[in-house]
Amino acid sequence: MAQEAEDQAGRDSVSNGRRERGIKSWASGDRPREKMIRAGVENLTDSELIALIIGTGWGKRSAIDLAREVLNLAHRNWQEVGQVSISKLMKIKGIGSAKAVAIRAALEIGKRRQMVRPASKPVVRSSRDAAALLQPAFSDQPHESFGMLFLNHAGRVNHMELISQGGMSGTVVDPRIVFRKALDQGAASLVFCHNHPSGNLRPSEADLALTRKLREGGKLLDINVVDHIIVSREGYFSFADEGLL
Repeated sequence: MAQEAEDQAGRDSVSNGRRERGIKSWASGDRPREKMIRAGVENLTDSELIALIIGTGWGKRSAIDLAREVLNLAHRNWQEVGQVSISKLMKIKGIGSAKAVAIRAALEIGKRRQMVRPASKPVVRSSRDAAALLQPAFSDQPHESFGMLFLNHAGRVNHMELISQGGMSGTVVDPRIVFRKALDQGAASLVFCHNHPSGNLRPSEADLALTRKLREGGKLLDINVVDHIIVSREGYFSFADEGLL
């Protein structure tokens, strides 16, 4: 994340002992829109990027000031920014529903871009391959969620789907629904996934029991359960890698 000092350099002029907060009072080269056109979007700071989404300030506070508050609300961490709800954003004075919705929409675009698969279906050869596809979709979920990858006989991903969502400590998974979807998709193999919002990647007893049940269900239907992966912002845990399948 760009240093906040970079946000302030050359922007907030001092006049009669008071900071001029309006962006229009800045030199044209320091305004986010002009800077983006002149130097490129990659040279904007985090605050400037969010300020462009916000668009306008409020009272004596510029869009940059509001953007800094958004970042501070998420401890200046982009992963946490992605989890800030609309209601929390609206607690910042100057950010109403329109600005809050715009911020959430922009973050969702970034998230979906990460999830886009290439034109050719990706192949899952290892837990790392599976985690690379699953982490963008599941690691930011505020509640525990369960999903799966449907693979063909060549190990290529035909489809990815979120199956169920629950609370902070667990979600209900019905194996009948899981395998009905697998049969509908004509899947030869499956990779299961769920997230741990707490960040702790170790499987619980419930996780182990569910994995055993799903593995046995796959055997009955001749569908190979390749892996069950737990994801969080800290990384991932593979049941297959740990010899738990």
